[in-house]
Amino acid sequence: MTALSAPAPANPEGEAIPRHVAIIMDGNGRWAKAKRLPRLAGHKQGVEAVRRVSKAARELGIEVLTLYAFSSENWRRPEEEVRDLMGLLRHFLKNELRDLVGENVRLRVIGDYHALSDDLVAMIDDAIARTAANSGATLVIALNYGAQAEIVAAARRLAVAAKAGELDPAQIDDAMFGDALTTHGLPPLDLLIRTSGEQRLSNFLLWQAAYAELLFVDTLWPDFDGAALADAIAQFGKRQRRFGGL
Repeated sequence: MTALSAPAPANPEGEAIPRHVAIIMDGNGRWAKAKRLPRLAGHKQGVEAVRRVSKAARELGIEVLTLYAFSSENWRRPEEEVRDLMGLLRHFLKNELRDLVGENVRLRVIGDYHALSDDLVAMIDDAIARTAANSGATLVIALNYGAQAEIVAAARRLAVAAKAGELDPAQIDDAMFGDALTTHGLPPLDLLIRTSGEQRLSNFLLWQAAYAELLFVDTLWPDFDGAALADAIAQFGKRQRRFGGL
């Protein structure tokens, strides 16, 4: 049985639990606008939702939670908002690292985070290093991430290796290509959730989502919580996954 078709484990209630869940955390701005608050207030509540949902994911037995925190296209936002988002990232890393270490959570970051400021890169590298040996759940944060760029970079690396005679182009298959992506070593993506009612992937995990179940929920990200995640998992458990078969 391949990793692609490996069945999801079940919790004590018999529900299938996806090994790998990804979330497009959308709706912070609309949440703030609905409450006549500045967008920063929405982003702050979004960070609280990250804390709640990542903890709930671990309690549900989800092995890997991947969160789309900052896309490579988000640089187009107003400079002040980008600065606020980076400030919240600093706050999250500073305040959550101890819990991640204590709860045996491994942190991974995908995307070109080295394009961020030097102090943030240092904080991220430190957080990754301090949790690298943890053997519990994995929290993956996508920062300055874009799936198209990820795929192009993987193709370029394989092409360079082939040109150097390090591999035979005929040997390149799905597995080898997947190993060249930034998500290498993670279990296949089972469930991708997007909050806020929008129904598109927005350049997130395009390769990895090939056989993932997609779930679009109307809840704005700051209001998403453990109960909402549990409901999403329950809906996942009702899906019949065929992977192209019958």
